[in-house]
Amino acid sequence: MACPLCNDTRWRSVVADGVERVVRCDCWRAAVLERLMAEARIPSRYARCELSTFEHDMDSQREAHRRAAAFVESFPVVDRGLLLYGPHGVGKTHLAVGILKAAIRAKGARGYFFETRELLRLVRDTYNRSVEETEMDVLAPVLQADLLVLDDLGAERTSEWVQETLGLVVNTRYNARRPTIFTSNLVDSPDSTDPRTFIFQLGARTRSRLAEMCDWVEIRGVDVREVGPHASPDTIQRWQKQSPASPDNLRRAGGLPGKGKAMARARLRDQPPVELAWPGGRAGTKG
Repeated sequence: MACPLCNDTRWRSVVADGVERVVRCDCWRAAVLERLMAEARIPSRYARCELSTFEHDMDSQREAHRRAAAFVESFPVVDRGLLLYGPHGVGKTHLAVGILKAAIRAKGARGYFFETRELLRLVRDTYNRSVEETEMDVLAPVLQADLLVLDDLGAERTSEWVQETLGLVVNTRYNARRPTIFTSNLVDSPDSTDPRTFIFQLGARTRSRLAEMCDWVEIRGVDVREVGPHASPDTIQRWQKQSPASPDNLRRAGGLPGKGKAMARARLRDQPPVELAWPGGRAGTKG
């Protein structure tokens, strides 16, 4: 159905002080926001993720929600992004998607959502000679977006190429002062041999960049994927006692077994030094 005010011309007439002029119709803004939302690459599974539907039962979740709302309120005049980190299922991705949607609707931001492993796969696919896209065709919107959500940072298996590619994304947005929302299950620890840590997965330089360009917000809570939304106190108590992923059971298990840490140390010793400068060519190759 055509817009009754402008007949889909995107302009409408108004009279001010006896003078008729044309202005943008409200339907133009609605069409622009609809296009921006469609181009943001938000997976359909997160269609219902909004700031208003984020469950914040724990103090850390309430604080994370407060910071998310403050970020959107200030955007685009923000100096730092957000790094939302914590265990599985506490709402990190929900909150990040809610921020992105709100920034698009309220501020007209040109934003994108990328799951880290999917982004790396897209870059790798450009090395196939049958694919016409180059790696920079894939990375350009990531590097230039007004707001980027990079989800599940550290879930990919680390390597020199992975660290270099992610280093490019982080460093480019850092230098351009473009805000980024990261989510991660990693922990911040100085143990560079522990594969659960930022420093092991990303390298010291990228971790340092993240520390400067983002406010780090740790989120704790129950795994909503296990207990479901609006869990009762009894359900939460059962989860805390029975789930292998609950903090009490993780502490009781002692984290990674010694063998895993020994393997991580051996793997770290075998890796060559990582340089995060971007030499051009295909993801860290000369050429």
